[in-house]
Amino acid sequence: MIMINNIMPNPVTTFNPKMIIPSIMPGAYVHKQASVIGNVVIMNRVNVAPHASIRGDEGTPIFIGKDSNIQDGVVIHGLKDGRVNQNGFNYSVYVGENTSVAHQTQIHGPAKIGNNVFLGMQSLVFNAEIGDNVVVEPAAKVIGVKVAANKYIPAGEVIKTQEQADKLPDITADYMYKEMNPEVVHVNKELAAGYGMAYPANYYLR
Repeated sequence: MIMINNIMPNPVTTFNPKMIIPSIMPGAYVHKQASVIGNVVIMNRVNVAPHASIRGDEGTPIFIGKDSNIQDGVVIHGLKDGRVNQNGFNYSVYVGENTSVAHQTQIHGPAKIGNNVFLGMQSLVFNAEIGDNVVVEPAAKVIGVKVAANKYIPAGEVIKTQEQADKLPDITADYMYKEMNPEVVHVNKELAAGYGMAYPANYYLR
């Protein structure tokens, strides 16, 4: 088996008895200083930046939807028994389409992130579900709740009761970050394409 240095199967354990190699779809780019392990699916045109860790060796599977981006220093992992449901399938961590996971963010499953979401720098999502079109501002933490679509979480807030989540403000026309995610997604799709052309997959083969 020819393996890329930083993309590897999970080890065999009692809770994951099969080795599974990550599945990287065409047009996605994983930097050689990122790490993708085990039962992970990365869809088309996803950009995975340096020092990101997507580790499908405990909670599995982990899914990253098309046109999303996983930025520098992001950690995505999951508890072995935790699951979220998306379209009838169970995941440890599910990240939707056109979603930005910004620098040093942590997503720890069970967790589900919707489409067109912006998770700001150093934010945390654990045992939670984030609806579509949500903005999680930098350093905010979301734990054990469901956040409805079209909400935002102010920087540094800790949301850990459903009552708090239900009272989050709506994204309105004058919300200063309402257009941020489309711009970040556009940039990262171009980066994925550009890096992919400059450094094709076989550049990293042993």
